[in-house]
Amino acid sequence: MKKEWLQEMKRFCEEESGVGVVEIILVLVVIVGLILIFKKQLTSLVNKAFSNINDKAGTL
Repeated sequence: MKKEWLQEMKRFCEEESGVGVVEIILVLVVIVGLILIFKKQLTSLVNKAFSNINDKAGTL
């Protein structure tokens, strides 16, 4: 029983088909974390950008 379990764990560790998915999930977690950390700065930047767009749209 223990030998079968070890063989199954070895096969699981050697399989690489899910590595791409794990990498994508990790990248998304990092991006979401950065967004949460810099939320105030990003909100301010986006608000300034839209304010500039609205101001300049009236001049057309």
